[in-house]
Amino acid sequence: MKAIVFPGQGSQYCGMGRDIYENYSDARAMMDRANDILDYSITDIMFDGSEEDLRQTRHTQPAVFLHSIAAATMLGKNGVAMTAGHSLGEYTALCFAEAMNFDDTLRIVAKRGELMQNAGTENPGTMAAVIGMKEDALEELLAEASASGIVQAANFNSPGQVVLSGSVEAVRAAVALAPSKGARMAKELVVSGAFHSPLMKPAEEELKKALDGIEIQDATVPVCMNVVARPVSSAEEIRENLVLQLTSPVLWSQSIEAMIREGITSFTEVGPQKVLQGLVKRIDRTVGLDGVDKAGDISAARSA
Repeated sequence: MKAIVFPGQGSQYCGMGRDIYENYSDARAMMDRANDILDYSITDIMFDGSEEDLRQTRHTQPAVFLHSIAAATMLGKNGVAMTAGHSLGEYTALCFAEAMNFDDTLRIVAKRGELMQNAGTENPGTMAAVIGMKEDALEELLAEASASGIVQAANFNSPGQVVLSGSVEAVRAAVALAPSKGARMAKELVVSGAFHSPLMKPAEEELKKALDGIEIQDATVPVCMNVVARPVSSAEEIRENLVLQLTSPVLWSQSIEAMIREGITSFTEVGPQKVLQGLVKRIDRTVGLDGVDKAGDISAARSA
């Protein structure tokens, strides 16, 4: 059985989506509509904007969503048994699974990006990647670093690869302590906020209000959701999980493992770059999966 997975923030690049826009009329119409809905040209930022412009969370999130859903729409759902997305990518997965329509999803994604950027300004924080640490050692690390402030595991990306999030002081304390706990590498990331941590709490209530204002339907294809790491189709549970996702860890490794247990044997990544391909391969080495496809652009997707 086949699954499609969608990347999140961090997969953006200057010029993203231009090839799809120029070569596929349906994708061009979708992107032009996005400009109208947002009331500014997100395509100008995607195609010709600077790295600094594209790195702003309020621009990054609609850009990555738009690139991914345009490519996925060209592919269609034939043969797709399940879907999932990493953080922001979960919104693309839900739109693909028809739990939310395109217009509403774009508006929510844009609002989410704005809220997260504002929360990062209101509650400054940072994130750090930690590689090669065992689970028990990670728990010890977080317990010790929390003496300096808020810090928690934000992304369980693959076995041995975790991203931490929290206050600047606590995350930097964790980075300094990590080698003594067995980490092969610990490095602070260039981000605009402490995503998937309690420091995003100011955005949570506003996101809930925005979600309450749109219709969410049962998904036509099960979506393995970040917060619970299991396939979800219920509209009510989808709405609840999206609110919790802002301050909760992204259980990506656990989600891929759950999808494999459900019978998924092939994954196709649809979106800018190849962020998830490597993660799925590393998870594969732990649980055993043959074949990871990559569909970063429409031509590659069609030949995958």
